[in-house]
Amino acid sequence: MKPYVLFFHQIDRSSLPYVGGKGANLGEMTQAGFPVPGGFCITTHAYNDFLQTSTEMDSYFAELDRLEPSQLEQVHQIGERIRTHLQQLSIPSPIMDAVIQAWTKEGSESFYAIRSSATAEDLPNASFAGQQDTYLNVRGREELLQHVKHCWASLFTDRAIVYRAKNGFDHREVYLSIVVQQMVIPDTSGIMFTADPVNGNRAVVSIDASFGLGEALVSGQVTADLYKVKNNQIIDKKISKKKLAIYALPEGGTVTKELSAQMQERQALTDKQIMELAALGKKIERHYGAPQDIEFCVADDELFIVQSRPITTLYPLPDIPQRPLRILLSFGHAQMMTNAMKPLGLSVLHHIFPSNLLKAAGGRIFGDITGILHHKIARKGVLALLGNVDEGMNRSVDAIVSRPEFLKDNPSSQSISLSSVRKMAAPVVGKAWNILRAGDLEAAIAEVERYTLEYRESVKRSLHRKHGAERILIVQEQLGHVLRDIINNVIPYVWPGLVSSALLKKTIIRRFGDEAELNKLNKSLPHNVTSDMGLELGDLADMLRELPEVQQYLKQADDRTFYSGLDRVPGGEAYRHAFAKFIDKYGMRCPGEIDMTSLRWYEAPTQLNSALFSHIHSHRPGEHRQRFAEGKKEAESASHAILDSVKGDFFKAKITKRLISVYRHLGGLREQHKYILITAMGECKKAIMEEAETLVQKGHLSQADDVYFLELSELLDILLGRFEGNLSQLIAQRKEEFQRYQGLKPPRVMTSEGEIVIVPPKKDNIPEGTIIGSPVSAGIAEGIARVILRPENAMLKEGEILVAPHTDPGWTPLFQSAVAVITEVGGLMTHGSVVAREYGIPAVVGVDDATTLIKDGDRIRVNGDLGYIEILS
Repeated sequence: MKPYVLFFHQIDRSSLPYVGGKGANLGEMTQAGFPVPGGFCITTHAYNDFLQTSTEMDSYFAELDRLEPSQLEQVHQIGERIRTHLQQLSIPSPIMDAVIQAWTKEGSESFYAIRSSATAEDLPNASFAGQQDTYLNVRGREELLQHVKHCWASLFTDRAIVYRAKNGFDHREVYLSIVVQQMVIPDTSGIMFTADPVNGNRAVVSIDASFGLGEALVSGQVTADLYKVKNNQIIDKKISKKKLAIYALPEGGTVTKELSAQMQERQALTDKQIMELAALGKKIERHYGAPQDIEFCVADDELFIVQSRPITTLYPLPDIPQRPLRILLSFGHAQMMTNAMKPLGLSVLHHIFPSNLLKAAGGRIFGDITGILHHKIARKGVLALLGNVDEGMNRSVDAIVSRPEFLKDNPSSQSISLSSVRKMAAPVVGKAWNILRAGDLEAAIAEVERYTLEYRESVKRSLHRKHGAERILIVQEQLGHVLRDIINNVIPYVWPGLVSSALLKKTIIRRFGDEAELNKLNKSLPHNVTSDMGLELGDLADMLRELPEVQQYLKQADDRTFYSGLDRVPGGEAYRHAFAKFIDKYGMRCPGEIDMTSLRWYEAPTQLNSALFSHIHSHRPGEHRQRFAEGKKEAESASHAILDSVKGDFFKAKITKRLISVYRHLGGLREQHKYILITAMGECKKAIMEEAETLVQKGHLSQADDVYFLELSELLDILLGRFEGNLSQLIAQRKEEFQRYQGLKPPRVMTSEGEIVIVPPKKDNIPEGTIIGSPVSAGIAEGIARVILRPENAMLKEGEILVAPHTDPGWTPLFQSAVAVITEVGGLMTHGSVVAREYGIPAVVGVDDATTLIKDGDRIRVNGDLGYIEILS
């Protein structure tokens, strides 16, 4: 028989389908011995049987299904009709009898709080907080039954309907239970978070408290006191002026009273109560295994817990101890790809990079270099490097390492040590120094080009004619040593270009007062694989502009038949040969290319169509090559000017000439290591996808892309026949998890305690009302903002400014058409900055929320000299 009523002591977390999230938590805490006022739940069986008495709900649900969350007026109208209809229904006698019996047993003379408890409420991933109604200080049989119906009807308030629609919950599948709980008449009430709700610090308990019932605080009628506790100490205390309080009336109901002047300024909780409450909160957190949002009250110096739910707004933490304190840097921000990654992409990165260096959280990768940051000299170098990668990251890390608590932590257990870095770097630095000082630069270029081609061929050969588990073992092996191979064989040729740039910058600023000549010297650097890719794409676009039939075909082409379809249109065969040559060289690239699961250009060639057509519409034939040639002349002119500035100083002139030569020869190689890495990943992906197709044929996978939701080790186990568990269930679970992670905004920097550290940029010499970022490419440009979140189908017209969350080499085709670039992520040496300087267009990066602050179509001015954006109209 379906129970209509369950007492708290009969309920635990497994009761959620019958008593909803709130009821399940109250029962769970009651059974665990926490101080919860007694009561009972009217189950979802009662709600369903009540609804069955209606002959109209099916048509109402059909109307709700057709509504969009944005149709607020329609939502209001249907919600009002449903609520009125439910209030007019009679409660069936069996339900009424069960409720009255429970109420009598609990105490018919008592006062009660009556709250709704939905089955999609107070869950780990969806709180639904405040979506239904709460009624306080209810007394008497008729009042109880009347408010039970009010609660049932409140499942269809405007806010509850819209919340379900926005979060994809079926209105028919969300059921309502009602919590009937003994009222505590409190001196003080409030809300306690067992992790800081603002910055996410799991070690901090944050408490809001005010006098009387907590409804004044929740409804925003009063500013509560704020107390923060960390490591058994009160670390912050803000006593607010509390003008009002809501109190229970002896005859039932509540009243709002104005407090006396003395009470308004008084601390709502004593220090002793604060500490006891914080300790109780952490005990509840340990019981649930996750940070909690807890409602509490204090009556006659006794603490009571009236609700606890998970905090759903915190960014997830990696599975590491909170102490000693560690600093976790977003790998995605450094790689210009902040989107969530699927398990295969995360697994591949764990194979490429040292496993103790990378930590996964929220579908992203974070780097732990805390050990290095504990060394004073190395710390300066890391901060300087971070300044080039992302200014916001640099500011945050600098703030953390300056804290006494960080400096006093024992670094011995940290993930990476200075000695291990020194051991790895010594031979690389030695070779690089020899090249910088006196190496044959043409031979260096030839060596890098040779190695790049041979490395790709060696990866292909190792995977060729291998199948099944043996092939995946080779993939793991290749990924396992690709980083070491690049460091040993490519970085010695990249490093001299970076060092020469830094040394030239000092000379140029000292001689000229600014970096203008260095910016010119940076233009049209040869041997930059990403710039070369942009030029070759421009050549393809020039070819395409002369082939109108091919243009028409591309506008409706399909990836699966892309190449065969080209052969059926005039000029298509010649274009196919040229396009295939481009793809053979660059096809492993794409937006978000560091994630192996991102769709490569060789998999989806139509991704390049928008860039090709943008180029045709915004450039004259051959203009891209002409601009490159002009940039080269500017660089030569800058070279002469710099050498003229040191004329007369023989040694200075000789060193400067060498630095310029090194920079112009090797500076462009700064993109080479990423190109080789992505090439190796591309070849490995081909092998993985071929094995995935085999698993589809054998019935293990529904589709090849399902392999994205497996780790490499799991794929290997499947191929070896030793995988245990329900594969389809695992994939479905991870798909759902990935969707949740996609909605999270990853922090640049967080600590092992979960604290998200944000330090805003300084506003020195910046006009009021402007949007501030980091200047990375000089110049000032005005134009129309084109906000682009993904580049695959994006078009830029002449005179438009690219505004993007981030850019990597997969975005390069759009740079050809932009007059300036703005990104939310980046630093001086990240991809977008480097390409913008080479193209000679202004760029400002590290602009928090640029894609929302700047609207598509705004006329804006980008100041790449000082690092700010003005919205003109």
